[in-house]
Amino acid sequence: MINPIIRKLVRQGHEVTFITPYSLSKENLGSNYKEIVIPQYDFWPEIKELANTNSVIEMTKVSSYTYLQMLHVMGISNTDFVFDQPEVRDLFNANEKVGQYDLLLAGQFYNEGALILGHLFQIPIVTVSTFGFTNYYSQLAGIVSPWSYVPHGFMPYTEHMSLWDRIGNVAISGFEDLYREFSYYPKQNAILKKHFAKLLDRVPTIKELERNISAMLLNTYMPLASARPVSYNMILVGGLHIEPPKALPEHLQKFLDGAEHGVIYFSLGSQVRSADMPPQKLKIFLDVFGRLKQRILWKFEDETPPNMPTNVMVQKWLPQQDILSHPNVKVFIAHGGLFGTQEAVYNAVPILGLPVYCDQHLNINQGKKAGYALGLDYQTLNAVELRESLLELIENPKYRNKMKEVSRIFRDRPLNAMDTAMYWINYVIEHRGAPHLVAAGVELPWYQFYLLDILGLGIVLIITLAMSLIAL
Repeated sequence: MINPIIRKLVRQGHEVTFITPYSLSKENLGSNYKEIVIPQYDFWPEIKELANTNSVIEMTKVSSYTYLQMLHVMGISNTDFVFDQPEVRDLFNANEKVGQYDLLLAGQFYNEGALILGHLFQIPIVTVSTFGFTNYYSQLAGIVSPWSYVPHGFMPYTEHMSLWDRIGNVAISGFEDLYREFSYYPKQNAILKKHFAKLLDRVPTIKELERNISAMLLNTYMPLASARPVSYNMILVGGLHIEPPKALPEHLQKFLDGAEHGVIYFSLGSQVRSADMPPQKLKIFLDVFGRLKQRILWKFEDETPPNMPTNVMVQKWLPQQDILSHPNVKVFIAHGGLFGTQEAVYNAVPILGLPVYCDQHLNINQGKKAGYALGLDYQTLNAVELRESLLELIENPKYRNKMKEVSRIFRDRPLNAMDTAMYWINYVIEHRGAPHLVAAGVELPWYQFYLLDILGLGIVLIITLAMSLIAL
């Protein structure tokens, strides 16, 4: 999601310095582009140990509470790792900092430490959230998201929650708020002090740095997220990464064009590997695929699995957006990640979801509720339900028709996603941080933000009154 923004900013004439582990140098973006390439931090060993799993696909068994703790560990370790890189240290140790840049564009995914660059260079900040809405954005934007109908992003709820769903939603939302306040933020503050105590007279806290966020670009849009309170500076740009389809390699084009009964496209994304499935799970898919008249195009990361049916093509990497735009693709078997979900919606391809972790359960449940997706439990998956689900999506036109309706809503905007992002990035620069976008709630401590001080005062007054009446 970041790379398309960088390309567009460079094409608009901005001078861009990009700190990234993924070099764009081969694209020859121009003289106004500079990059600081750092090593990629490998957080999976830590995550797998904490989750007690051997592969990412096994994280279907990990609770949402454990997953939140894993993300916090990842955020702390990654922040420390990046600030230890010589190229990054050279940047923040430079003698001349003020006036060198006009804006900090930072990733929002457990990357809070990066916000100190805004403080060092005295510039406003726009963040990019690759996962759309999340619980703690409530405090970042200075608004209250009601837990009664705004589902936590890591829970399999929709906006219509039962009593038990609301209890679960309040529990995990409250847990995350308290965990961030009393565990995660103090650890991030310690990382900042470790790296910047000698450079600054006073190192700001993460909470103070977050108040310098002028706008947040959120990877979501109607109707993929339910309606909820938002502030002026929460900008919805879901699908920003989607580009016009490009020509497919000849062998893929031929495979798709020649599918008389259509194609099922199967990919579990960039982190969840189909190749990590145990043999018994793999056999379920191969047996079902072999008995279908459709062709199957499967992103499979290792050598061709044994007993491959003749109607199946596997490849380690596939141009997903271009494949989903092909008219012969009838179903997308996916893990329910947000990017893949948006690409399926944009191209009106119904989804069979196999969610593994994080927001994938929420995304698939939203699709089931809206009528364009079905979902299966990877842990209990069997051949009968896999085959029946695929045939239901292919043969029942209601799923395709509903997906077309949802696709029209997703595409129907005053400006497309990229132009919206560019407008607000330039707006923040033009208006020097645009402080008028930010709600005053960002300045309140958590107990005032949730009116806990008023609640506490009310309880004291009630108890005092009751005791006075008893004394009479």
